[in-house]
Amino acid sequence: MRIAYRAETLIDAHLVKDALESAEIPAFVAGEYLTGAVGNLPALDYVAVLVPEASLPAAMAVVREVERELIDARLALDEQYGEEQAGDDAPSFMPA
Repeated sequence: MRIAYRAETLIDAHLVKDALESAEIPAFVAGEYLTGAVGNLPALDYVAVLVPEASLPAAMAVVREVERELIDARLALDEQYGEEQAGDDAPSFMPA
């Protein structure tokens, strides 16, 4: 198994895993249960999405597409709420 994606949050990891599985690429979220040990700290370097080595090139294309969609969603939120108003009231996430 090889790392296809290092996640900042568990949600990001599962979004990528679901996208990979939709593309018929087997995927596994490693470190998922370690996030309970660190509490509310970011999951960076604890959570990763793994795929079989033979699937890595195809998986990387899917990961790039998911990242692009996350960035587009963030830009749409910034546009909708305005950067000045996108404080605590606006939904937020960070693309990996």
